[in-house]
Amino acid sequence: MHGNKIAFYAPLKSPAHEVPSGDRLMARSLVECLQQFGYCVEIVSHLRALIRDPNDQAANTTLLRNADQECERISTLWKRQDPPDCWFCYHPYYKSPDLLGPALCQEFNLPYVTAEASYSKRRNEGFWALAQARVLEAVNAAAVNLYFTERDKIGLRESAQSADLVRLRPFIHPLETHSCSSHPEPLNLVTVAMMRSGDKWNSYVRLAAALSKIIEVPWTLHIVGDGPESQQVRALFANIASERVVWHGEKSPQEIATIYAASSVYVWPGCGEAYGLAYLEAQSAGLPVVAFDTAGVPEVVDNGYSGILTGEGGDTAYAEAIRRLLTNEDQRRLMSANARQHISEKHTFKQASDSLGKVMQQVISSAK
Repeated sequence: MHGNKIAFYAPLKSPAHEVPSGDRLMARSLVECLQQFGYCVEIVSHLRALIRDPNDQAANTTLLRNADQECERISTLWKRQDPPDCWFCYHPYYKSPDLLGPALCQEFNLPYVTAEASYSKRRNEGFWALAQARVLEAVNAAAVNLYFTERDKIGLRESAQSADLVRLRPFIHPLETHSCSSHPEPLNLVTVAMMRSGDKWNSYVRLAAALSKIIEVPWTLHIVGDGPESQQVRALFANIASERVVWHGEKSPQEIATIYAASSVYVWPGCGEAYGLAYLEAQSAGLPVVAFDTAGVPEVVDNGYSGILTGEGGDTAYAEAIRRLLTNEDQRRLMSANARQHISEKHTFKQASDSLGKVMQQVISSAK
């Protein structure tokens, strides 16, 4: 245990945020990884730097003012006590840049690290363009940038040719790793996702459309999740017999584990998914995945091995992939075993903790 102090900041959603999400889970898991390796981790700020509308000048001006005040608060605090040994920023991108770390690192001569930073030239509009400039500046100045997907690596490399990029695979915390010992009948499908507008809504639309095409197969869909679009999501499945869709609402990790253990296949199209931690959870529970071959999904689902990926937006092909798994028990059992193997080989907490700890050790020792 070496006791180096790390200031941890997640501008999109603090690890202490009250609303569950993949972002919050990954932030907490990264903190746990660092602590596991012996670092003293402080959540340095809970400021949420979320830019919802790039053209809302008043809101964006307020955000910048709040960020300046937060920088001043942290700076004053660090001048009264020892500053940390490093600043670690999780998931800075065009909607949620790190408005604190780069300035503080410059003031106190600290190394700066990012994890899951992303950059997309097509988002250079309004205030988002200014936010992306901040992200790019931070990435270029960082001691290391930990990327989770090849898509993020490509986006960063196109605009930050000299940035130091290191791979860290998406992973799940041991508390989220479950084992499914049976293949229950009747055939239970499960999806775990928030109910909100945008990509989540689009995935629910595609899932409902696909399942309506295979009504003759005796499946039951279990949906875990809640959110502002819950009523609209329920309406999407109105043409399917009510007893075939079970609405669980928001559940704890332990309750979700029980639902996984009673299920056969994990179904979630994954429109726009960065990678999707629920895919990792489901596979660790022995559930093969059926999803779209899109965005970051192929980074966590091995097509043809631990699941089946189909072309984005193709409801018929997606429905047929679900049908194939539900009606072929041998394939389903094989992919179930493969799914567990896939997680154990590439996406475990221990693997991530070892990799992350060694990277951070090098960053901090080089800065001294």
